[in-house]
Amino acid sequence: MSRPSSDDAEKATPDGEGSKAADQSKMNPDSSDPRRPSDHFDSADLSASGASEPSGAVSPALGIVGWARWAWRQLTSMRTALVLLLLLAVAAVPGSLFPQRSADPNGVTQYQSDHPDIFGFLDSISMFDVYHSPWFSAIYILLFVSLIGCILPRTKHHLKALRSRPPRTPARLGRLADFRSETADVDAEEAIDAAAKQLRGAGYRIERYDSPARGKRPATRSVSAERGYLRETGNLVFHAALVGVLVAVGIGGAFKYTGQRVVVEGTTFVNTLLDYSSMNRGQAVAEDALEPYAMTLDSFDVTYQPPGSNAMSQAGDFAANVTIRRPGGDETSGVVKVNSPLTIGGDSIYLLGNGYAPTITIRDVDDEIIYHDSVAFLPSGDAQMTSQGVVKVADGLPEQLGLVGFFYPTVAELDTGAYASQYGDLLNPLLTLDVYAGDLGIDDGTPRNVYALDPTGMDRLTGGDTGVESIELAPGDTADLPDGMGTITFEDETPEGTDSALGSTESVKRFASLQVHHDASAVWVLVFAVLAVLGLLTALFVPRRRMWVKAVETEDGVELEYAGLARGEDPTLAAAVDQMAEKHLVGLGVTPKEPDAAAEPAEPDGARETVEPDGAAVPDEASDAPKEAAAPETPDDASDGPRRGDAAGSGR
Repeated sequence: MSRPSSDDAEKATPDGEGSKAADQSKMNPDSSDPRRPSDHFDSADLSASGASEPSGAVSPALGIVGWARWAWRQLTSMRTALVLLLLLAVAAVPGSLFPQRSADPNGVTQYQSDHPDIFGFLDSISMFDVYHSPWFSAIYILLFVSLIGCILPRTKHHLKALRSRPPRTPARLGRLADFRSETADVDAEEAIDAAAKQLRGAGYRIERYDSPARGKRPATRSVSAERGYLRETGNLVFHAALVGVLVAVGIGGAFKYTGQRVVVEGTTFVNTLLDYSSMNRGQAVAEDALEPYAMTLDSFDVTYQPPGSNAMSQAGDFAANVTIRRPGGDETSGVVKVNSPLTIGGDSIYLLGNGYAPTITIRDVDDEIIYHDSVAFLPSGDAQMTSQGVVKVADGLPEQLGLVGFFYPTVAELDTGAYASQYGDLLNPLLTLDVYAGDLGIDDGTPRNVYALDPTGMDRLTGGDTGVESIELAPGDTADLPDGMGTITFEDETPEGTDSALGSTESVKRFASLQVHHDASAVWVLVFAVLAVLGLLTALFVPRRRMWVKAVETEDGVELEYAGLARGEDPTLAAAVDQMAEKHLVGLGVTPKEPDAAAEPAEPDGARETVEPDGAAVPDEASDAPKEAAAPETPDDASDGPRRGDAAGSGR
């Protein structure tokens, strides 16, 4: 049917009502539609002038308060919280790709040596201190604020919903998808009382809604029930636990410390800041805050797969046997193993690595000992424990000496004449050393790596193209230093009385690389993590449901109606409604019918259809319109249940 023109409209209104259209045409004489205002975006005036916006349309100025309110709403939205959580996970990735000063300072030094060109740039953007960087802290703080801004209003709404009454029973339960009805010869009041008792026993909150007979409408008795608020409680607990984790990590980071120390067999480590090889501590850790104790490495036990086996030289187990001494003389023994730390007070001691520490003695020309120490040689990474180390002699000789050496636990000579280790245990140990003379670069106070030697400005005295053979020593051997500087001895550390059948297996001391970690917040992080998991499981698996049972007195008896409604997807709701109805009917002494025969399924759109005589399907809107108003609900339930105007709720 076409729209009437303005002339037709004016003729059709005898009282001059058509003048309204004429007035509208005067408003916009160039417009084809008299009802279109002159400032419409599609008007002819605007099209001719090329204007992009209607004249007179000005956006209101938000001002400082308005922009601040808008920014706060954006920050505290759940979408922003999820984005920040994902961004925090992405920002933590570099902490796994690059060595961190807080956990592996030696790895940072090695990375600087291997990649000098890009180290400066990476260090400037905190790639080696990711978790203490400004950009990581900014994401961390924003996520913290966002989560709090999400939780507080939702908690308020949830508490209000918990105190509210279950919603009023819809007038037309048959319009719900999960519905069934039965007609039985029972007392309506007793039936609803039994239903209320049954639902209360199933954990539902219940409310009775009865209405007297009005005109042709019979009296109805009903009970409304709901449960599943534990779902939202779990959701809030999950988010609150995330905030707890952030708080525990943030505050705990200021009171935790992590230190590394290389301890050789027979030596003692004292838990003070000065005795650590490297230390990273929080801002709130004072110098006297460390647990007072001393630890001696009594022995380091390693088991290897025997030669000739498929896994030859593979280590089977590592164990650092230590003795702990506390103030007052108390001594305790302990063992530190891989993935099995030793706990002392609030400190956890981890085993990071191990290796050999040859004992070297250097004497001058007067046979005076000027150097004697067990030097840790770092494994090169192969299973045969080929190791490299550095000896620095700063005093006692005419020049400072630097010795770079290789240690082979079970040496073998290759076809090229080079040495290599064939086995990780001490079957045929050999130590080779090259000597450098000159300034070690330690007199000016510049920190130097004790495991590396910078030969710049030093003279090489042995090995290479010097024409002088490198020094080769077996346990117990002594050799002369070049230029008559003195002698060097590779000490045999085999204990007295050791069975000679063991050979050289006890001739070289071993060292253990230990890490001492103190973090009092770890327990709180674990507690909040467990709460987060429990809250998430509750939010995922606890269904949010509403159930209704209504009794309507009819001429054939009492019609009992059962219906349910879920918030979101609930594939078990239909079965729950059937189970509730069957149990209720059995309790009343009524034999329930089959669920398919009890009620016809409702149409997907909530509107039943009737068939006219000519076959045309017409929605039965008037007859099925519910007539009772739903009780007001909290914002937390806005999309959850029947309400005014909903197809599944009470009507107008």
